[in-house]
Parts: sequence; C-alpha cells; structure tokens
Amino acid sequence: MPSDIHISAHGAQAPDSLQAELDALYKRFVREAPAAVTEAIREAMKQMADSGVAETCLREGMRPLDFSLPDQHRQMVTLSELLAQGPVVISFFRGGWCPYCSLELKHLQQIDPQIRALRARLIALSPQTIEQNRETADRLGIEFPLLSDGGNRVASLFGLVFDLPEMLRPIYRNYGIDLPQFNDTDGYELPIAATYVLDETGLIRLAFADTDYTRRLEPREVLDCLAGLRTG
Repeated sequence: MPSDIHISAHGAQAPDSLQAELDALYKRFVREAPAAVTEAIREAMKQMADSGVAETCLREGMRPLDFSLPDQHRQMVTLSELLAQGPVVISFFRGGWCPYCSLELKHLQQIDPQIRALRARLIALSPQTIEQNRETADRLGIEFPLLSDGGNRVASLFGLVFDLPEMLRPIYRNYGIDLPQFNDTDGYELPIAATYVLDETGLIRLAFADTDYTRRLEPREVLDCLAGLRTG
C-alpha cells in the first residue's frame, strides 16, 4: 500500500465509530457462516491484497479525470460541475447488496448535512444499474447522489477495479448476490472500497483504499479534511 494512501488504524475504535460497527458485523458473520465460507473469503481477500490492485489507485496529490454519470433519479452528475461549487467527496462502494457498504452509506448520509455546511458535495459510485442504486437509496434513506458507474468505467480511471475471485462467485450466488444481474454485465468486476476528498481544483487531498471490504474510512476524517480545506 503506497504511503500516501490513508488506512485507518486497525486498533480499538470508539464505540460509535463506523469501524466499530463494521467489526461487529464481520464478527457476527463469522459466527454464523459455515467455516468453509469464511475460510474461502479470507483466502480470497489475501489473494486480492497480494495482487497489488491497491497499488494502482489514485493517491493524494493527483487529479482524476472528469466524468459524468447518472444518479438514482436518472439525473446526470458531472464532477467538474460539482467542483465549480466547492470540494467533492467521492465514495466507491461495491453495491447495496453488501452490508458493509450499506452501513458506510448510512454513516455518510448522517454527515451529509455537515459536508454541505462546509460547502462541499458528497457522491457515491457503484457498478450497479440505476434501478439497483435507486432501490439502495430508498431502502437506506440515502439522499445524496448514488451514481451508476456502468462497467466500472470511472472506478477503472481511479485504479480501483478487481475481478471477484472465482472461489467467491458460487458463494455470492448462494447468498442471492447476482452481480451480472445487479450490474447488467457478463463480468464480475467490482471496485475496492475507497473514499476520496477533492479540493475545488480537483486535487486529491485525502485518499483511502483497502482491498479488505470490512475496512472503511471514518466519516469524521472526511469532515476533518474538509474543515482543513476551509481554514488552510
């Protein structure tokens, strides 16, 4: 992992932190899932970590290319237009079917008013179809834009895309996770969990990416970064 990609500490977390809730969710899954399933997931995550995919992602000090994608209301959202209004927070999530992503999205929704108070905008991207993103937004009460990144086009520009390991595909299907259907594709590509904060010039000021989908950036760190941009 590049040194300028931020990874939250894996130590003790505050009881109300996002990571504490994610850890509890994972522990419950491990207790309830068959041992063969948890072992396959651990092996797949190790393979992903060893693949070097996290080494390819955009880092602090870089600028992503402009993009336009439809949100859950079929409205086109363009990065450059958002940046003209101020900083932008970009979250990449695997899909609404992922309980870890859903939990993160709910935490981001909680801080969206504070993000707006700091004159910034929040968007989240997934490879899901518009319809799937709309279902996710309705189910979770998400009001900020969930953008449909068909074919992971933008996630690829950020260097975040990986192929779901073969060993996990039947496990996902057994849990009712049909990625080709949810994403309207023949493949099994997904983005690794990532969060970026861009200043109004489009420069990445905070970057988080992790092949372990149970690890996410604390929302407080997003707010701290945005506050720093206001006073810096």
